[in-house]
Amino acid sequence: MFGELDDNQIEEVLHRQIVGRIGCHADGITYVVPISYGYDGESIYAHTHDGMKITMMRKNPEVCFQVDEMPEMANWNSVIAWGEFEEITDPQDRTDALKLLLERNLPYIASKTVQLAPNWPFIPTTTDKISGIVFKIKLGKKTGRYERYDVPLQPNS
Repeated sequence: MFGELDDNQIEEVLHRQIVGRIGCHADGITYVVPISYGYDGESIYAHTHDGMKITMMRKNPEVCFQVDEMPEMANWNSVIAWGEFEEITDPQDRTDALKLLLERNLPYIASKTVQLAPNWPFIPTTTDKISGIVFKIKLGKKTGRYERYDVPLQPNS
């Protein structure tokens, strides 16, 4: 069975997951890249370094964000949202965004891209020494779909 996620289900998926994909477009090129993220109910927050996605989002801040849950191929949730990229440069806003990212519930064995501080998994007392670019995507329109495997009823034998 296929269906649409309601607003609450969409929010639950966005809050539960920690890896999604950004779709950006600039100079005639479309680029989709995975990111680890945090979500505060309005915006996706992420940390990265200079590269293609940042260059493209600075040129065209209109982006698409996609996240999914797939415990099995026939049981999944998928959310797509559209929003606007904004680089976070204000020191207090940057600190707040980094705290959101640092306080996520991450698996102990995790990619270096989510280990923002040298003493990971311990949260640092200050974010001043975390280099790189912090950004958010303020989400607008959100949609969600799902599939559930229907188990056929077995006749009595």
